[in-house]
Amino acid sequence: MKQRFDPSGPLRGRLRVASDKSISHRAAIIGAMAAEPVMIRGYLDAADTNSTLTAISELGAIVERRDEELVIRGVGMRNAQPPLEPIDVGNAGTLIRLLPGWLAFQAGASATLDGDESIRRRPMDRIVQPLKLMGARIEATRRRYPPITVHGRPLHGIEYELPVASAQVKSCVLLAGLVTEETMVIEPVPARDHTERMLLRAGVPLRREARRGGGYCTTVSNTDELELDAIDVPGDISSAAFLIAAGVLVAGSRLLLEGVGVNWTRAGFLRILERMGAIVLGEVEPAGELTALEPTADLDVRSASIEATTVEPEEVPLAIDELPLVALLGCFAEGETVVRGAKELRVKESDRIATVVEGLRGLGAQIEAAPDGFRVTGTGELRGGRLDARGDHRLALLGAVAGLASREGVEVAGFEAAAVSYPSFASDLEILSKR
Repeated sequence: MKQRFDPSGPLRGRLRVASDKSISHRAAIIGAMAAEPVMIRGYLDAADTNSTLTAISELGAIVERRDEELVIRGVGMRNAQPPLEPIDVGNAGTLIRLLPGWLAFQAGASATLDGDESIRRRPMDRIVQPLKLMGARIEATRRRYPPITVHGRPLHGIEYELPVASAQVKSCVLLAGLVTEETMVIEPVPARDHTERMLLRAGVPLRREARRGGGYCTTVSNTDELELDAIDVPGDISSAAFLIAAGVLVAGSRLLLEGVGVNWTRAGFLRILERMGAIVLGEVEPAGELTALEPTADLDVRSASIEATTVEPEEVPLAIDELPLVALLGCFAEGETVVRGAKELRVKESDRIATVVEGLRGLGAQIEAAPDGFRVTGTGELRGGRLDARGDHRLALLGAVAGLASREGVEVAGFEAAAVSYPSFASDLEILSKR
């Protein structure tokens, strides 16, 4: 599906953005592992998160939809039912990397996980390796790609240092560690910590300690059962980021984005914007905090002139999904914007370094790719043209924002990919452009 986004007048108004995708995935999975029913308010109704609801249903959980709420009646930690057929995760990378942590200790049960063409290109060895060290039996295509089959077995604890900071891999190992005497995950730099917060809330003995030189050591130990009270899913800061970028770039804009999650491990994009001179007001959680709750804030966004910046490797995990927007902002900034240490972008829904560079260059950007990032020379404008989303929801959303800020507009081919994380994005933009 093609959709055109023409240059926009000022964007104005208040809006609650799409609910947080990462937290929705985790609420459903941990809810399915819980001993008692769990109510989730504000669960994201999108392709990826609906794949998670289907997956837990196939494992025996009951999902009840009630207007703006979901009730998940789980099966408990150790009683997942063997699915009758392979579980289709669709395009949900979080689902296919977190769920094996639970499936790995379902003794005597096996489950196969598969997905779309994009998922079949995503490396799974990064979860297969630590789970095998814990005693799990997992079969992967060519030893590292989906489909994968997980055979449940008794597990033992490990101390595992992540080669690359990854919240998905960390979460998978922590979930598997719930049935071990003790399991520790060591991350080189902090990555998003939604799983840790939710496990704390569910009564898991979990502790996190800062490492000398950066990052954390997070430890979980044997847990009999999980119990969760009602969960309110905040607005997704990664979805809000596209509206924030539009508000900054489109002259005369003023937006109030309500109830956005501002967990400090997800707010790296806001700190990058601050360096660039953007005006985004809202109280963000102080770095280093770990509580059982997810902080939220109303973000006040105004258009502004911006300057180039450099994003260093230690910042990347805290802004990984928003780095394509940094490239777009760099087109309008004064100076040269550089992103380093972002090789992880090459194994997302698409090779996001290649697709972002190619896509923006086709719109008139002066941008060059590097093995682990990109370099953008700001010209203060973007011509416009055509951008192919390549099945990547964030590239589709990027094209939409680029169109609003460009001289000639942008036609986004494959815009339907946006439904993976933000199905109402086009209609939300329309609301804000008519205020």
